[in-house]
Amino acid sequence: MANEPFHLTDANFEETTKKNPLILVDFWAGWCGPCRALAPTIEEMANDLAGKVLVAKLDVDENPQTAEKFQVYSIPTVVLIKDCFEVDRIVGLCPRKQYDAALQKHITK
Repeated sequence: MANEPFHLTDANFEETTKKNPLILVDFWAGWCGPCRALAPTIEEMANDLAGKVLVAKLDVDENPQTAEKFQVYSIPTVVLIKDCFEVDRIVGLCPRKQYDAALQKHITK
């Protein structure tokens, strides 16, 4: 796949959100079965949405500050960030159409 999800960290999170008007962030962990099940969908979305939306992943175990800031208590949690503010959140493993529907509300035409 040409475009892979961007890897967010506590260190690059703020700068990345300032540079990208719309970001889909998958908060995940390697030990989480539903997170691993969601990974192919996130990778597919990163490829399909390249140039429109930054699709990113943030490992909650390696980046606890950002996970805490966003009050992520269950994973997977997918957060949409538009212009540096959270605009939508989906908790748990869902079909792609649910993530697409959330994104459509915020994609600038």
